[in-house]
Amino acid sequence: MAEVIVDDGFSAAVEIDCLIIGGGAAGLTAALAAAEDGASVLIAEREKQLSGSTALSSGLIPAAETRAQKRQNINDNKKAFFEDIMGKNNNSADPKHVNNCVENINLALDWLEEKHGIQFHVLEDFLYPNHTSFRMHAVPEVTGEGLINYLEKAAAGLDIYISCNLQIINLVRSNSGKILGAVGKRPDGKIENISAQNTILACNGYGGNPTLISENIPEMKDAIYFGHTGNQGEAVIWGRQLDAKIGHLSGYQGHGSVAHPHGVLVTWALMMEGGIQINKKGVRFSNEHKGYSEQAVNVLSQPEKIAFNIFDERLCELGRKFDDFRKAENAGALVKGLTVKELATNIGVNETSLSETMLNIDALAEQNARDSFGREFNIKSRLKPPYYAVRVTGALFHTQGGLLVDKYARVIQESGSIIQGLYACGGAACGVSGPDVSGYLSGNGLLTAISLGYVAGKSIKRIE
Repeated sequence: MAEVIVDDGFSAAVEIDCLIIGGGAAGLTAALAAAEDGASVLIAEREKQLSGSTALSSGLIPAAETRAQKRQNINDNKKAFFEDIMGKNNNSADPKHVNNCVENINLALDWLEEKHGIQFHVLEDFLYPNHTSFRMHAVPEVTGEGLINYLEKAAAGLDIYISCNLQIINLVRSNSGKILGAVGKRPDGKIENISAQNTILACNGYGGNPTLISENIPEMKDAIYFGHTGNQGEAVIWGRQLDAKIGHLSGYQGHGSVAHPHGVLVTWALMMEGGIQINKKGVRFSNEHKGYSEQAVNVLSQPEKIAFNIFDERLCELGRKFDDFRKAENAGALVKGLTVKELATNIGVNETSLSETMLNIDALAEQNARDSFGREFNIKSRLKPPYYAVRVTGALFHTQGGLLVDKYARVIQESGSIIQGLYACGGAACGVSGPDVSGYLSGNGLLTAISLGYVAGKSIKRIE
């Protein structure tokens, strides 16, 4: 178990200005920001290579007023972005914290472009749920793995030491409460002490810790976990021992569209542009436009915890722009039917029920009408044969609760004081989604990873 050790006489062979625990997008961004300002930096990554939850994601980062948006003549502003976030979480997140993330994410992305050569573009094919403008930024590959590769390449250009296969098991603090460094463990059991003036927790949340999931998100304790297994909740465990303020542990990002049993994400763009979800009875059960996060709960409540994404050739072409969709197709997850009857037979659902469902949404599209769930249909997105289906289930992606931080990303104690020498970013920090799955706005995870990583890294030298 992760522990906090009190040792005023702590000594180590390695002495560093900044120790960063975790090598995902948050940790790499923090490392670049700190090293650029002259800090000596060590990233400790528990796995054999850098990845984190970022590499498992689509790598999409929401931001407003960026250079990329201006290049593409997209008219957006931070106020609208802030309101979209707060609207989705029903005003349950701390507005000052949300504003801090919104104000810094465009600075971070523009800085990554200008200083580190990472080129971003904005997806304009469709709006993600509850975003009022095109603001999803991606690297050319439109993958989280691609984003990690660019950040790692940028880190290689600076004097940043990255040590993989190094799991931080303990934090070390002085009697006065200042964090002095950490204790790491190698796969062979070798112990290494690391002395650090500053420590940044970039180790994400606790999605891979069944005990913490059962304690805080019981409705997802039996769900597929689609995040990084290394997300064991050390930040929360250490935070509790340090009497840190911890918020919204019941908040998380789910996803209602993971191909099953293939285990591949199927882009929600299909739903936003006309696709529907049905259960094994052949009927729809929700408003697919509310958001893919809360849809995880809706899907898991269906018979056998299974649903089917239904779409057409037009949406297939849209999906193929995404690496995950291409993987799903190559894995044989897509089932085709030239008619509704053939599709029903091929996926094993009741033909009569599916026919009624398709006739109903077709009529709604003809009338540009709203259904009983509150979703609007229109002629433009009307489904046409041939049809396609993917068998999906709901999954837990990553948790959104964590340590409360100030505007410099410093960890705050219950007393209101700052824990000296300790910062948190990404999933280790409390996010901007509030305490419920429905508060997750698309991209909130990478928003806090990149923005708070940037803030934490820049704060190392600025507030010494």
